[in-house]
Amino acid sequence: MGHEETVYEALDSAHGGEGQWAFGTGFDEPLAGVDTTVPDGIDPADLGAYCLMLGDDALVLAQRLTQWVTAAPELEEEVAVANIALDLLGQARLLLARAGSVGVLGRSRDTATASIPDEDALAYFRDADEFRCTGLVAAPNGDFGQTMVRLLAAATTRLAVFARLRDSRDPVLAAIAAKGVAELTYHRDHAARWVLRLGDGTPESHRRAQAGADAVWPLLADAFTATDVEQRLVGAGVAADPAGTREEVVGVLTQVLDRATLRVPAWPADAPPRGRLGLHGAELAVLLAELQGLAREHPAATW
Repeated sequence: MGHEETVYEALDSAHGGEGQWAFGTGFDEPLAGVDTTVPDGIDPADLGAYCLMLGDDALVLAQRLTQWVTAAPELEEEVAVANIALDLLGQARLLLARAGSVGVLGRSRDTATASIPDEDALAYFRDADEFRCTGLVAAPNGDFGQTMVRLLAAATTRLAVFARLRDSRDPVLAAIAAKGVAELTYHRDHAARWVLRLGDGTPESHRRAQAGADAVWPLLADAFTATDVEQRLVGAGVAADPAGTREEVVGVLTQVLDRATLRVPAWPADAPPRGRLGLHGAELAVLLAELQGLAREHPAATW
């Protein structure tokens, strides 16, 4: 982690140091020249389902983070959180577009949504039981300390997966992962700075950071459990095996909490990946109502 004086310097450094860090500026098109053909021997339905898992995680966490805009403890932190959310939104768009391109939507588009891009149709016109995100990202934010612990955990687990996906047999996934690794490294390090600052700060900040860790750790129960789809795609050289990321993720999270003078909560026993199967709590439906309300009320609108 660097020692930039302000979050603006950190953002600039994370995105090349050229004075451009906002979403949509100073970046190459990540899929330019990439072969989008589904590799031989890969079931398009499996590939689409896997892209939904990764895309939904990014979309839902992005929405959770935007809930801090106007509410973060510092103005600069609102900028930083918004920038992280926009990075994740960019990943979600690419992944949902890939899912749509391989047939996830089938032929069920109605007249009102027929002209809407695949990634928008998947983001705005699916119900909660059709989302494949994990409980880690779907859970409510809690206070700022809990949000930073959750961001640390989510970014660490996602970074470990994306680092492996750079070698995916699917060129599109590999290209998305190559771009995402730099973004996720920044997300993880930004969250780690806050966890260190809060954990090793005042007694009250320490108490809140510990409570955040205690609330987040149970949400990692399914972080290393693969679905049947993931297992098939791991065997085909397309997906990353979440079980194979365990040692890395546990090591990073343990190191950060130790340095923050926080007690590492007990690691939960492995659990079935309920969120990946569309089994969610009521909190996701509430979040999606906020995310999707305008699009559903005006499906043909453009702005």
